[in-house]
Amino acid sequence: MARFSGGSSVPGGYYWNPRHWSVTPVEKDGGKLPGNSSDRYLRIHWLVALLLAPLLGGLFVVFLPFIGFAMFFQYLFRKVTGSAREGARDLAATVTPGWRPGEVHMTGRALDAKEDDLPAGGAGQKALEDVAAEVARRRAGESGEEDG
Repeated sequence: MARFSGGSSVPGGYYWNPRHWSVTPVEKDGGKLPGNSSDRYLRIHWLVALLLAPLLGGLFVVFLPFIGFAMFFQYLFRKVTGSAREGARDLAATVTPGWRPGEVHMTGRALDAKEDDLPAGGAGQKALEDVAAEVARRRAGESGEEDG
C-alpha cells in the first residue's frame, strides 16, 4: 500500500484516510486527494475498499449509542461544574468589598506620582484651602476685569 498526502495528484483508485476513517475514490489519473498536506492516505485495492466501506459503516452504527452516552455525560459534567463555578463567582462577589472612591483596597498597583506628592494629615487640608482661596481670588479678578 502506497502512502500519499492530501492535496497531491494521484493515480486513479481508492484511498483510505485512517484519521477520518473514510474511503475516497479518485476517478482518473492526476486527480487530487481532498484535504491538506497533514492528511495521510493509503492507496488500497478496489476489493479492500469494497469490504472496508460496510465495515466502517457497521462500526459507526455499533458505536453510535456510545457516542450518545458520552455526549450526555459530558453535558451533565458541564452542568455540574458550571453550577459550582457560578456559585463560587457569586460567593466571591459577596465577600469582595464594593468600590468606594477615595478608598484603597490593596489592589497591588503602585501609587501614582500625584498621590505620592500629597501632604499627610492636616497639612493636606490646609493645602486644599489655599487652592480654594486662590481659585476664588482669580475668579473675582477675572469678573472684575470684564465689568470694568
